[in-house]
Amino acid sequence: MSTAVVEPKKSETELNQLDQLRKFTKVVADTADFESIKEFKPQDATTNPSLVYAATQKPQYAHVVEEVLADRKKSGLSGHDQIEDICDHLLVQFGCDILEIVPGRVSTETDARLSFDVEGSINKAQRLIQLYEERKIARERVLIKIASTWEGLNAAEQLQKEGIRCNLTLMFSLPQAVRAAEAKAQLISPFVGRIYDWYKKENKRDYAGPEDPGVQSVNEIYTYYKKFDIATEVMGASFRNVGQIRELAGCDALTISPELMKELSESTEPLERKLDPEKAKSTKIDKLEFDEKKFRWLLNENAMATEKTAEGIRKFAADVVKLEKFVAGKL
Repeated sequence: MSTAVVEPKKSETELNQLDQLRKFTKVVADTADFESIKEFKPQDATTNPSLVYAATQKPQYAHVVEEVLADRKKSGLSGHDQIEDICDHLLVQFGCDILEIVPGRVSTETDARLSFDVEGSINKAQRLIQLYEERKIARERVLIKIASTWEGLNAAEQLQKEGIRCNLTLMFSLPQAVRAAEAKAQLISPFVGRIYDWYKKENKRDYAGPEDPGVQSVNEIYTYYKKFDIATEVMGASFRNVGQIRELAGCDALTISPELMKELSESTEPLERKLDPEKAKSTKIDKLEFDEKKFRWLLNENAMATEKTAEGIRKFAADVVKLEKFVAGKL
């Protein structure tokens, strides 16, 4: 009779940093690459037009593109309507395939060209959720990504009331985060790496550890949210190095690229929790109130947030156009 071998339980020192991080932070994969997601076993995954476009260029995902094209060629649509329809189905197909791998949620982005169009953003979000529901995916498992413009935040507020959960992306400042909390957004994605890039270029110096401006921005938002018992989840995004991730250990969630997940999984150095809700609660902060004028003024006063929000929208919009041209070429 064979006896089962019981694996000895790993001690704290043997756990790699990715596994240590999972103890107090939800690990989210920042990729549309299924193989990476399978390898690192994150809870959720996030995609954007850039990541989906990059995936469509890889031979191993050609079948996803071909299946969507074959199915949608008989939609009866033509011209730009047909291309837009195929792109929507592609985003949702990648999302559905990812949801077969992760136990949690996937984030799917609306068209960045709708960043200043409340109604357009709402319509696109409703359309994407409809496509997921047609594939028997519950809306609780999908987060719709919308840029953190005044219009995007207003669209998210309306969508949340309809039970469509939103992920406010391209977020670079506390005013954007406070407005997202008022909108009762499900989750926000403050962009650590892009903030770091701006200050590094602007001040012609590097930053590391707690002095990194991207890390400080997420820390400020996290502290504000926990201080005022805001339910919206804070998910640090856009990392340039593992040092930034280590500094934000304890954040509600962190969306991490496969390269950085690999680096964390190769280290067994102890990982210390840096963000703690109890510590945040004892911090002295004033509550902020916004109307549109004040929001626009404070955002305008923050050169980094203004420039990075605008640049991010332009880049994501350019990748939507690339995806459309790629689809048009296939037709």
